[in-house]
Amino acid sequence: MSWSERLKELGIELPGVAAPLAAYVPAVQSGHHVYTSGQLPFVDGVLAATGKVGAEISPEEAKGHARTSALNALAAVHSLVGIDNVTRIVKVVGFVASAEGFTGQPAVVNGASELLGEVFGDAGIHARSAVGVAELPIGSPVEVELIVEVQ
Repeated sequence: MSWSERLKELGIELPGVAAPLAAYVPAVQSGHHVYTSGQLPFVDGVLAATGKVGAEISPEEAKGHARTSALNALAAVHSLVGIDNVTRIVKVVGFVASAEGFTGQPAVVNGASELLGEVFGDAGIHARSAVGVAELPIGSPVEVELIVEVQ
């Protein structure tokens, strides 16, 4: 089964590629790897939420936003090389805008990791960083970037 068929089976539709907020592109390919820029939880061109996790945003809400951000990263990969050319998810980096004292970043970034596991199975098992930060662009609660191996 191809990855596009797997997405369809799961009822997941990749969104359009989010427009960059500054001087960068959504993804670049170097050799057999695609590196995405950090993706925010945009839905139909609108940021889904603003605020810090552990204050204005609950950890469970943030986990959903990490999933959305990962979908946006997959859309960037798809627009560059086609989702069916992915052979492995190599690494996920998740940034979480964290309220003082919030230490649940790994659980938030699980939203991205679990999505990748659903879609890619064993090929979705990846290395990962989950980083708490003071602020993210335009007040986003999360940002996710991927390194993906392609054929």
